[in-house]
Amino acid sequence: MQVRFSPIIPTIASFLLAALWGLSVFAGWGLEAFCADGESVCAQRLSTASTVSGLVAALAACCTAAAWLLPPARHDVRLFGRLMGAGVAAWVVAEGVLFLGGLLARRP
Repeated sequence: MQVRFSPIIPTIASFLLAALWGLSVFAGWGLEAFCADGESVCAQRLSTASTVSGLVAALAACCTAAAWLLPPARHDVRLFGRLMGAGVAAWVVAEGVLFLGGLLARRP
């Protein structure tokens, strides 16, 4: 028995993770969470973590876009699922890198 999911479920998950990552990096949520004391060294370290996380986030965005924009992916359910799964997994990794980088940035 094969269980099928609507393609909107991983798409919404991808967009929510992208929004969380974007707000953490660009709207200052990461700075507020990890460098609230205003220490510039912490902010510099978090900036480095954000850059590394951004590379993974770019991969996640490409996988999500490829799943919806490439004709072979739109016509093959398995390929679409693989691309969306890779995109969601990459967003989770990008969030994890940002979180771990934030924890390391707080260290003296």
